[in-house]
Amino acid sequence: MKSKAERLKGTTSPKINVDESLAHRLPPGQVLTEKFPILHEGEVPEYDMSMWDLRVYGAVEEEVSFSYENLLQFPMTNTVSDIHCVTRWSKFDTAWEGIRFTDFMKHFKIKPEAKYVMIHADQDYETNLPIEALLRDDVLLAFKYDGKDLTPKHGWPLRLVVPEFYFWKSAKWIRGFEFMTEDRHGFWERNGFHNTADPFQEQRFSDEELPIPEDEWMKKEFD
Repeated sequence: MKSKAERLKGTTSPKINVDESLAHRLPPGQVLTEKFPILHEGEVPEYDMSMWDLRVYGAVEEEVSFSYENLLQFPMTNTVSDIHCVTRWSKFDTAWEGIRFTDFMKHFKIKPEAKYVMIHADQDYETNLPIEALLRDDVLLAFKYDGKDLTPKHGWPLRLVVPEFYFWKSAKWIRGFEFMTEDRHGFWERNGFHNTADPFQEQRFSDEELPIPEDEWMKKEFD
């Protein structure tokens, strides 16, 4: 059986189905949808929120953890952004509410030698980014989507939103940020997907061809 990376490499790039005035917002090989496909690895986690926390550790001056109630006291920001999935769907004008990552960073001190972050999430998921990728104004620790609390299938109680990259970098169910002095691959980056993941450069795949479970977006649930 072909891996997910192999199957996606073999697909024909779909025809752009977007008004000409908006075409510049749709990366190559993507299909625009008004739905919100649900894709993730493993089961949707269930939580006892009295036990939930978000850890910050690694190349920081002092490890710190935040309860959900702690985070709800932080300043909140609303953003609207386009999102793009490596499985070839894009969704324009998605509305999020949460803590801007640059505001979150005010609550701990990163060591000067830290250059990368591993985002840790349930269920045993992780994905990596350079620190500078998290400094854009549209990067959020998101609690809400489209004016409502996140649903469990879309990452409740907390997900990361990094619109600049393919959406596997926007981890659901985040539980920790590990600051690192050297880069390290996360789950999909170890399994045939590109380490950078820029949609407009079509950075979908690495040279690796490891097996990846079936989850084509058109066969999945939608919101």
